[in-house]
Amino acid sequence: MCSKYSQLLLFIVCCNIVVAAVFSCTSKEHKKATKSDQYFVQGKVLYEVNCSNCHQKNGTGLGRLYPPIAKSDFLDNHFEEVICLIKNGKEGELIVNGTQYNMAMKGITKLTDLEIAEIVTYIYNAWGGQREAVEVKEVSSVLAGCSK
Repeated sequence: MCSKYSQLLLFIVCCNIVVAAVFSCTSKEHKKATKSDQYFVQGKVLYEVNCSNCHQKNGTGLGRLYPPIAKSDFLDNHFEEVICLIKNGKEGELIVNGTQYNMAMKGITKLTDLEIAEIVTYIYNAWGGQREAVEVKEVSSVLAGCSK
């Protein structure tokens, strides 16, 4: 009798461990998805306030004045530079999707590292891209190395 009781107890303990492990993994994935969603939503708001006047709400840019962000080869190939551009701006030539742009972009120095992380998360996911939430630590590290 004691043996069956021990087996039952062991079975219950094992089941609890499995259930805890499943919920633990699900919880981490849920937190990651929630953070990405939160950054995306807030990034969209910040993008519309700070960036869409030139780059348009749909990210297509404004003719030959301001380059597109949506489906942009520049974004695909210059992740760190994009972070620097948002904060510090850029003067001079910029080639996006084979088209030359030469309109100065003013930096948005009032943005916090968190807000830049949210904007970058948005622009890298809004128009068909797929990138996890950009971490504030990553933005801070990149900004520390930007030339002004």
